[in-house]
Amino acid sequence: MSAALIALSGVGLAQASEQQQSVEEPSLLERYTSSAQDLILKGFELIGINYRFGGTNPDTGLDCSGFVQLVFKEAIGILLPRSAREQSEVGAVIAPHELKPGDLVFFNTMRHAFSHVGIYLGDNRFMHAPRTGAEVRVEDMRQSYWIQRYNGARRLLTR
Repeated sequence: MSAALIALSGVGLAQASEQQQSVEEPSLLERYTSSAQDLILKGFELIGINYRFGGTNPDTGLDCSGFVQLVFKEAIGILLPRSAREQSEVGAVIAPHELKPGDLVFFNTMRHAFSHVGIYLGDNRFMHAPRTGAEVRVEDMRQSYWIQRYNGARRLLTR
């Protein structure tokens, strides 16, 4: 595992392993960190998968909301609605300065609000399935394209 992934998740592998083996019930912060790490690890497994409009299967391709839906279901067992618009209505609204790894970030990429979704990684980066002809990847939210289209964020994980 790369140091970048460990830094993005906010927890080192040794610490995560200790949390899982602990006999005591983990604190809310530990559970959040573990869940966020699980999301990020699952998302990174899908980097390079082709984009496919309406796609929900990594074998045939994923669109943005299909990617997010799959990651949340397989990593932590949360079943999200199918569309980015519907996903934007789940969880707690988060201000940009409050973003944590695992939060959903939304953008207006199709001339209507909440038409695109990704998973925040930390350090102004997010992973997503961008568009036809592209693959699941990580991008910087500070790029002017994303800054101009940012619609907001939601948190599903408790801290």
